[in-house]
Amino acid sequence: MSTKCERLAGLPRTGPGLGRAWRAVLALVVAVSLGTHGTTATAAPRAVVDGHAVRVEVLTRALSYPWALTFLPDGAALITERDGRLRLWADGRLDPRPIDGVPAVWASGQGGLLDVLVHPDVDRTGWIYLSLSHPDGGGRAHTRVVRAVFDRAGHTLRDVEVIVDALPTGRGGRHFGARLAFGGDGMLYITTGERGDGDRAQDPMDLAGKLLRLHPDGAIPDDNPFVGRAGVRPEIYALGTRNGQGMDVHPDTGAVWFHEHGPRGGDEVNLARAGVNYGWPVVTHGRAYSGLPIGEGREKPGMTPPVWTWVPSIAPSGLAIYDGDLFPNWRGDLFVGALKARLIARLEMDGDRVVTEERFLEGDLGRLRALEVGPDGALYLLTDESEGMLARLVPEAPGLK
Repeated sequence: MSTKCERLAGLPRTGPGLGRAWRAVLALVVAVSLGTHGTTATAAPRAVVDGHAVRVEVLTRALSYPWALTFLPDGAALITERDGRLRLWADGRLDPRPIDGVPAVWASGQGGLLDVLVHPDVDRTGWIYLSLSHPDGGGRAHTRVVRAVFDRAGHTLRDVEVIVDALPTGRGGRHFGARLAFGGDGMLYITTGERGDGDRAQDPMDLAGKLLRLHPDGAIPDDNPFVGRAGVRPEIYALGTRNGQGMDVHPDTGAVWFHEHGPRGGDEVNLARAGVNYGWPVVTHGRAYSGLPIGEGREKPGMTPPVWTWVPSIAPSGLAIYDGDLFPNWRGDLFVGALKARLIARLEMDGDRVVTEERFLEGDLGRLRALEVGPDGALYLLTDESEGMLARLVPEAPGLK
């Protein structure tokens, strides 16, 4: 099993030698760091998922509306809290001190400090990435992505620089998107919400309601689909999205997958494709909250249909494509957390097609905000609550009832 950092930095993933040794060492580090045998972990619900008996191990309930987590090479985890705090989980405990140097955020509605991601070669660069809602004054804000060096010894961020601003700004606290992922091509992918104004998703000169693709330093790749085309922002990789809050890269293909909230029904899972239009709000499987239809139907020539939809909505947030060793049957499956439905959905894949959906732990854990495969192969999760939970799915002990 490998971390995303290891995978994207080009370290061996399978076979003898360095890759296997690295995985073994890192799994041991994480087991100690995240308190496998510590008093922090407590028993929680159990389930059988695609032949694997699992239990939920609660690590802490001391987070305030956590939004995302990412793992550092030593097995520690960085966790964002929506009100603007960045936290460190290491050595089996949540550091009580928020990390210093985090930029100001507009913590209103769905806004705040959102995703966190480490650079694929973070040991060399020191970079981590944050997405947030940046305050513009007068009740207005926009999605911003920054990178910074995490100074572990000083417990602070330094050398903070803006990677992209999803402008123009917008009023209100809805639909920031803001999920981050490094694709198999080494590029940084960013979802941006349309800020509650569907027409912005179809505006080619507006970065809201889009999937963006950038070099890790924020430069625009020469092979982005709209580079050199008049009237289209070159940062755009695809358009016509509503509010993407889950994204991950497939461990075998390097392809980027993301999901987005629909309105009343019509949540979608999409495969990132260059230059396509996913259709919002012209086409959708959902309806307005009033019950009235939206747009022109479910399909239209020139607009890319979703790979999977949920009607009624589950309110997806967080997406992890399993690449660990603890649960071999899950390899390449998509795991989606749900805020409204309060469950985890496993989507079994056959290439670019969903074969089946399996739902589990429904109602057992609360509102699921984020999922992440840990270096130890466990599936980690965060719950969207004032006493937010960090937990992980681990194999059920043989014979344990």
